[in-house]
Amino acid sequence: MSAVFESPAAAPAGWHAELSLGFARQGERTALVERRVRMPLAIQRPFYPEGPRVCHILLLHPPGGLVGGDHLDMKLDLQAGSEVLVTTPAAGKWYRGQRAARQIGRVCVAPDAHLEWLPQESIVFDGALADQQLRVELAPGATWLGWDITRFGRSASGERFLSGHWRAQTEVWRAGEPLWIDRQQLEGGSRLLDSAYGLAGQPVIGTLAWVGGPVSQELIGAARDLWTALAGLGEAGVTRLSQGLLCRYRGPSSSAARDWFTRVWDRVRREFRGCAAQAPRIWNT
Repeated sequence: MSAVFESPAAAPAGWHAELSLGFARQGERTALVERRVRMPLAIQRPFYPEGPRVCHILLLHPPGGLVGGDHLDMKLDLQAGSEVLVTTPAAGKWYRGQRAARQIGRVCVAPDAHLEWLPQESIVFDGALADQQLRVELAPGATWLGWDITRFGRSASGERFLSGHWRAQTEVWRAGEPLWIDRQQLEGGSRLLDSAYGLAGQPVIGTLAWVGGPVSQELIGAARDLWTALAGLGEAGVTRLSQGLLCRYRGPSSSAARDWFTRVWDRVRREFRGCAAQAPRIWNT
């Protein structure tokens, strides 16, 4: 494995952190073969709780949140046959700021490779200017499963998202054709906070998408059934994509969203990859 570390240049304009990771299948093992980091982004040593087939990566951002002017730039390259799970150790935070903070992700997934992008929830503070983008390029036979769970305002202390903005864009492409494009935007204090077409007074929304191939109506029904045990903790919906599955959550509980998403993730894994999902232990600490 090659690794390059760069120290950040402290600047009043904010941190510009970079992370570039490359993975390759080596026999039965998925190995991290290239790592380039510019603090304050970093990763822990790869670990293999499921055995050598799936490489788990814990993405670290020591400051604990983004402020105005911060820019996180992440690139992942999965070579053919590699299998990778990426998560975070704690909730991400977008703090109040006078300028936008940005998080940009670019992912390439080669034939028969699989990426699971499973960060813990994000908290968008009142007054934050949050922009996040993720673009995924899938080769034939490759799949991507990702989720995003966002809480608007520190609702436990009564804070609401009354100023600022949140913008999120995810695109998944294959051979120049879009498989799924999702653009969401919320202005602080807008009517969407309480509208039935927006948050309906709830502080948390979540999206899970699996993209890579057609799914059956039976799988759609199973994803809906998995919500039944949690139905008192918000609202949920499931949609069949042309090449995948989409789940949406709206409610008061980020843990309820993650619990449901984890169950759907497990069902999708079993059906398309023949193995159960194994939640990272960091989620329980």
